[in-house]
Amino acid sequence: MSQKFQASVHHRDDVSYVKLAGVIDEDNELTSLTDKIPAGTAVIDLGEIERINSCGVRDWVNWLTKLEGQATKAVLVECSPAIVAQINLVNNFTGSGVVKSFYVPYFCPDCDEEKVLLVDASDMGPPPHEPPTCRCDECDLVMDFDDMADSYFAFLSNQKKIAEPDKINGVIKEFAASDANDKSKVRSRASSTSLSGASISSLPSVPSLPSISRPSGSQPKIAPKSSSRPSIAPVTGTTQPGMRPVGSFQGTNPGSRPSGMSIPGTNPGTNPGAPAFGASIVGDRPVSQPKSSMVIYVLVGVLIVAIGVLAVLLMSS
Repeated sequence: MSQKFQASVHHRDDVSYVKLAGVIDEDNELTSLTDKIPAGTAVIDLGEIERINSCGVRDWVNWLTKLEGQATKAVLVECSPAIVAQINLVNNFTGSGVVKSFYVPYFCPDCDEEKVLLVDASDMGPPPHEPPTCRCDECDLVMDFDDMADSYFAFLSNQKKIAEPDKINGVIKEFAASDANDKSKVRSRASSTSLSGASISSLPSVPSLPSISRPSGSQPKIAPKSSSRPSIAPVTGTTQPGMRPVGSFQGTNPGSRPSGMSIPGTNPGTNPGAPAFGASIVGDRPVSQPKSSMVIYVLVGVLIVAIGVLAVLLMSS
């Protein structure tokens, strides 16, 4: 389940450090943060934003506009791939602010592992922009960039310079150091850390369904129940047309049967609990014949009755 919207604000002189996490949707609380951020510079950490929908984009743009109206400059740091996608899609998503750092997604096809690498925008250089090299922790091979470089790094073409970068770096180092996951530039793409330090999943957890496959023409296997009767092996081998396969009993020769067991066609009175005529034994349960066999029996019975009636009419005439 996606994490709900969370926010925290810290201050150092005229710089505010705003940490956002979870999902920015229609239930966000961005408006309530406006009064907590004074004029100056607002360093907004977006590394743990898992998702943002259309309502969240609308509220985000309006919120940045209010901050700029009270003379607050926004500096976006650790922008998650979800935020980078919106920056490239929405022209005024950053307002008059600037992106200082962002995460780049990678994928290892050999290990099926996903990662994001924190990259400083100033280190990307002039266009065309290429993703930095990232190695897999499992196989140590170079991972594949999990997006299209032209579209993912498009926002860097209009990138602005950051005023007072040393002051910004000092605030980030002071307040971001409390988050254990932020100590490394590489983190798992499948999970992140909430404001309270608890692990949350960036994608909803979906239980995997068991694979159901059955060879064509084969009988399903039924686990034997615990009883005094010996278990019966699955039906195997070929059968003649119009005849049912007869299973062999485990531990006995084919065609033989252990004591206490009955086979179709025997007299039910000789063995209490034996299946009725026309039933087959599968495991410990009698299974009725298919409907096609019952239809044949009914037709034969009707034919016999018709012959009897015809004979009586002939004899009486």
